[in-house]
Amino acid sequence: MKVILLKDIKSVGKKGDVINAADGYARNFLFPRKLAEEASDVNMHMLNKKNDTQRKKKTTEIEEAQKTANDLKDKVVKIVGKAGENGKLFGAITNKDIATALNKQCNLDIDKKKIVTETIKLLGTYEVEIKVYPEISTKIKVLVCEE
Repeated sequence: MKVILLKDIKSVGKKGDVINAADGYARNFLFPRKLAEEASDVNMHMLNKKNDTQRKKKTTEIEEAQKTANDLKDKVVKIVGKAGENGKLFGAITNKDIATALNKQCNLDIDKKKIVTETIKLLGTYEVEIKVYPEISTKIKVLVCEE
């Protein structure tokens, strides 16, 4: 019997998959627990429509992410901090500081969790990677200077 899975089931399949299941397994386990529904023409049509809308949504998200990545590409973000002798900062520049500076200087709201860098403790110029989308990332320069 062909069924459409409504939830992820370990060692069977993921949500939205169409699988062949034994009649007894489907009727006695999957259907009563609302884990699957029969793959009728109506249900298949609804599944295909749902997949199409998800695909379109993902495509628009990827396009927006690429646009944001192009806007960020080769930007220079200036961050001012107090430094002692030898150019060592009092404190450190973190992802949160970089995200705040990006928001102020470029009017782009980037989540601090998407910024990949190590803690910056010295004055200078650093290259920082920003992961805009799982497969899309870009690099910006962070200029850390003294007041």
